[in-house]
Amino acid sequence: MALQDIVEQTVSGLGYDLVEIERSAGGLLRITIDLPWVPPAEGVASPEQFINVEDCEKVNRQLQFALEVDGIEYKRLEISSPGIDRPLRRVQDFERFVGRVIDITLKAPMGVAADGQVHASRKKFRGTLEKVMTVDGVVAWQIVWSDAPVVKPGQKVSKKRVPPPLQALGFTLDELRETRLAPIVNFKGRDVACGSEGDTE
Repeated sequence: MALQDIVEQTVSGLGYDLVEIERSAGGLLRITIDLPWVPPAEGVASPEQFINVEDCEKVNRQLQFALEVDGIEYKRLEISSPGIDRPLRRVQDFERFVGRVIDITLKAPMGVAADGQVHASRKKFRGTLEKVMTVDGVVAWQIVWSDAPVVKPGQKVSKKRVPPPLQALGFTLDELRETRLAPIVNFKGRDVACGSEGDTE
């Protein structure tokens, strides 16, 4: 059985979601897991739960056994939680993190936007993830951002300054090379949806 199948079956069998499998130099096999996401009931905000050490130990024990049975070679096994730059790969990941700031890298440049504000060769963007419905009822995804400079603590901003317009970029999951939560540290709380962020070049 392939490594991906063994890990996925073991992790899901224990009640967790497989986020990522990485093989590193020196025989390190790193498995990233998360708790399954349950969509909140309408109008009710459910508190976000996080992977703890006991979860990692449980998966580690079971995976060591499963990998040994199937003869998968590795030197060291590491189980971890996703962290603040969690990758987004499945539709469920995008559903879960609507309203959060994400970094996306496209497989190919999108070309110039209708208003000419996006450079033709650009592939990397940072913005707030939004879910939109097309006129024919199909779910679509976009990120929204502003090119306003980041205001430093204590810096005064003129009330007369006109903020740059918001920009939006629609995409399909097939067009993405990589998508991650933007690693933004928020000292006011872990799960506060961030506002519009600048792009990354």
